[in-house]
Amino acid sequence: MRKTKRLILRPLELSDYENWRQTYSMLASPQNEWDEGPWKDSELTLAKFKALLKTEKSWRALEKFYVYGVFDRNDGVLLGEVRLMDISRGIFQNAYLGYRIFSHFWGQGYATEACRAVIDIAFKDLKLHRIEAAIEPHNKVSIKVAKKLGLRKEGLSSRRLQVRGKWKDMLVYAGTTEDFKGRSKK
Repeated sequence: MRKTKRLILRPLELSDYENWRQTYSMLASPQNEWDEGPWKDSELTLAKFKALLKTEKSWRALEKFYVYGVFDRNDGVLLGEVRLMDISRGIFQNAYLGYRIFSHFWGQGYATEACRAVIDIAFKDLKLHRIEAAIEPHNKVSIKVAKKLGLRKEGLSSRRLQVRGKWKDMLVYAGTTEDFKGRSKK
């Protein structure tokens, strides 16, 4: 868990079910191609939430994938999530960074604040050496977040990821522990 000035980042817990259900049922219509609309009631059952918690717990136990809910520090509302994905150990010590703030909370700096906290977790707690964010070239808002975080643009990677059923080119932004030494993450 990490606390920032405005946020708490931590894995979801069973006690978050109602917060999670309400948040996903009340999502606005998609605002762009990376956004999603409200989920159906059939996708928001307690049984499905428990299955999600079990899956995320098993990912953490394998040290391969960490999902952090982003909660408002004042009222506990779920604002989005940040992920450290496909963690590689051995000689690479790398994770992919993914972030999502729900559209009705956009424009308030939550993505940058949450990602800074998770980068701190990656380098200090998980002892990773490198973080990468792969971003579609026309996703200007995510590129802006990567730049604010201090990630450097490494270039275009052709047909890097399969997204929405199609292989997509991605801009790769990255940073290493040396790049972030001495920076405040809060």
